[in-house]
Amino acid sequence: MHEMSIAMAVVGQVEEAARAAGATAVRSVLLQVGELAGVVPDALGFCFELACADTVLEGCELVTEAVPARARCGPCADEWLVGMPPELSCPVCGTVTAELLTGRELQIVSVRWEDDRVPAATPERTPQER
Repeated sequence: MHEMSIAMAVVGQVEEAARAAGATAVRSVLLQVGELAGVVPDALGFCFELACADTVLEGCELVTEAVPARARCGPCADEWLVGMPPELSCPVCGTVTAELLTGRELQIVSVRWEDDRVPAATPERTPQER
């Protein structure tokens, strides 16, 4: 059940950012989860609630946004949804090698929190911004 370690990592990152910004409570976290990330959203939600206990995120809502897996064929440039299990052969030319464009995401897209200065601030952060 690696969802617990993912939930703890998300809570840790959000808690660190919230405390640095002086947030008093975190209301929601939006997390993108790629189709091929190997994450079960219901299990992640359950683990997230447990991981939030006794933190500034207690009572926080986790919103997950599913990202479908897409691939592109190098030789003919066709793009397609790979589905699950993933189909990595080009449906147009049959080439087996494909470049995955999306579907492996597991990233925090936005966080809503409250702080002492602004009652309902809505900062957005991505892992690349830290």
